[in-house]
Amino acid sequence: MSEHTLHELALTTLKNSGIEAMHEVLISPGCRIDILAGSIGIEIKRGRPNKKVLLEQLKKYAASDSIGAIILITEKSVPMPDKINRKPVKTIALNRLWGIATPTVHVNNNALDDFAFNDCEKPTEKYLIKEEAEKTEEGINKSIDIDEINTLPSYLLEPINIGRTYGKLSYNRRRKCWTITGEPYVTELAKRLFPGSGKARRGTAYLPDHPRSVGDCNWLMQKYPLEIAERDRELWESRIEAARQREIRLRFLHSGLKHISPKEGSFIGKLMPFQKEGATWLYHTQRGLLADEMGLGKTVQVLYTIAALKVFPVLIVVPAHLVRNWESEIQRFLRLNGKTPRVHIIKGLTPYKLPEADIYIVHYLLLRGWKEALPMYAFPFVIFDEIQELRHSGTEKYSSASLISSKADRVIGLSGTPIYNNGGEIWNVVNILDFHFLGDRESFTREWCYGYGNNIVAKPELLGSFLRQEGLMLRRTKAEVLPELPEKRRLVQHIDTDSQVYQALMQPVIDNIIKWHRDTELTPSERALLEGNISQGQRQATGIAKAAYVAQFVKALLESDEKVLLFAHHHAVMDIYKKELKRHSPVFITGRENDTQKQRSIDRFTEGRSDICCISLRAASGLNLQRASCVVFGELDWSPAIHSQAEDRAHRIGQKDSLLCYYLVAKEGSDADIQDALGLKVSQFMGLMGEKPQDKARETNLANLARNHAMRIIEKYLSNAGEKAV
Repeated sequence: MSEHTLHELALTTLKNSGIEAMHEVLISPGCRIDILAGSIGIEIKRGRPNKKVLLEQLKKYAASDSIGAIILITEKSVPMPDKINRKPVKTIALNRLWGIATPTVHVNNNALDDFAFNDCEKPTEKYLIKEEAEKTEEGINKSIDIDEINTLPSYLLEPINIGRTYGKLSYNRRRKCWTITGEPYVTELAKRLFPGSGKARRGTAYLPDHPRSVGDCNWLMQKYPLEIAERDRELWESRIEAARQREIRLRFLHSGLKHISPKEGSFIGKLMPFQKEGATWLYHTQRGLLADEMGLGKTVQVLYTIAALKVFPVLIVVPAHLVRNWESEIQRFLRLNGKTPRVHIIKGLTPYKLPEADIYIVHYLLLRGWKEALPMYAFPFVIFDEIQELRHSGTEKYSSASLISSKADRVIGLSGTPIYNNGGEIWNVVNILDFHFLGDRESFTREWCYGYGNNIVAKPELLGSFLRQEGLMLRRTKAEVLPELPEKRRLVQHIDTDSQVYQALMQPVIDNIIKWHRDTELTPSERALLEGNISQGQRQATGIAKAAYVAQFVKALLESDEKVLLFAHHHAVMDIYKKELKRHSPVFITGRENDTQKQRSIDRFTEGRSDICCISLRAASGLNLQRASCVVFGELDWSPAIHSQAEDRAHRIGQKDSLLCYYLVAKEGSDADIQDALGLKVSQFMGLMGEKPQDKARETNLANLARNHAMRIIEKYLSNAGEKAV
């Protein structure tokens, strides 16, 4: 007799006794009990379930306001405490499952009187029948039918016993996956249906140990029942339960959620409506990626969620230059029992015993040294800020992050630009959040990209939609949630270069080209090194050759009272900017400055002591420099996400003026090639993140507005120099 049949027998008996009961009830987000009769929760288990796992499950039930007492029915005796969270627990062991005509336990209308409720509060009706969800921005009120949410789809119900099986299902502990062995047409069907299962030999199929894959396997078993290995039955039941909980959670997320509210005094500040929606999504999401466009307040949404969840300790992994920023934001917004949470910043590559704290902060560069130590702490809540730092697998940093994530109950990633260079890098990011959510790498490249080993996503829009639909990613753009925020207006401005300087700097590059072409004894690695030097050499030559002209352009902006962020890549280019713009007292944020010097530069710019801040292209993440009115790119990067991230240093919440973004490009050098490459990569980035490129008419209109502004500034500068614009 299946567990599902036992549920039906229990429900029938309760009904015949005149007791109203509900089946598979969501008593709190992500927590579902078998039967709820009044405020008595009834949980039914076959066999002798794992005591530790069962106790944790009962603790979740007891934490719900909907539960006043718990009845546990098992086939074999399992010792349990008389009370959990001050709520009575009654355990009933059935010595024999087969042939049971009526349940051993009879619950009557006065069943609550049989339990001592002196020490517990009267249960509420929260999460029963209906939950009101409000969308305050649109003035919409709608009801969520919890009964409908709780109704499981047929593919997640227990397979019917048809008297035969077509193979065996077991758990492979070495591969950490499920294995189907049996009749070839069943295993071959599994290989065709489930990504990542095709590597096995004939008559065998592998399935990832993921709730979605487990649910798919259960669906296959509806038609082709499989014998579950006895030693793995308990594990399978826990996994299929997780798959059911996942389905309910997804329905819950997509049905609309009432905004969460942290305990009064635990969060200091006020969120915008869309930020409350984001924090509510994070609250109900065990593992997910908050991919809001930069400037929408991802940090404050996470802190609001921490205040509401009250799950400690929390580990926050951040880029090195954002450690102090996170510490100050925590002190600004969070309170724990009326006090600022205890924050410990992990330092050094050599592990040490961590002191007691509520929140730990570590930067990515230290992960390799703490690879073995940090996972041992099994932090229940882990946050990866700027998670695109983990876009490359195969590194100690990535391996350490993966181990930390595997030990956590809740993992959240933050990034406005979770892919760089090509869409395939999202696989690495997603794998940190939810292992094998997208299958293994081979199946991912086969199903989502242009073939085996190819990392270019064939349909980025479809992949982005899938991640959002499956509840793994939440993405909002400024255009969607902040229509009052001025749009970024981009202008590609052609400028001159110093040809003599360019030709001189290109001579070593030309020498490398000749060597690459003529030297037939070069090894493949030597050729690859030369190719990298050639590409990098041309980029640097281009940047230096146009640097003086970039400085002239920026001078014109500064003399028109603009506040400028100037981005470049090479130190040699920055040296020219420093010399040419000396009169304007520029400040710098590059790889040369330490954290104290960088913070001093930020302060000088934000406080108005300097109107020009020069920043390395790849040192821009996390900075808030919204005082800027113009962004200028003196050099280009191969990735559009780097440019978008740089623009968003100024384009943030609170900005009142329109922002112009100038891309200064030269005909001579590498700029043209980079622009061609960006044509592909902008498509990849926008498609995956659910955005669409601007149409031609809109693009022309914005460009004209920006060009008119630029020409006025240029004409003013040339007029001061005694020249006329041509």
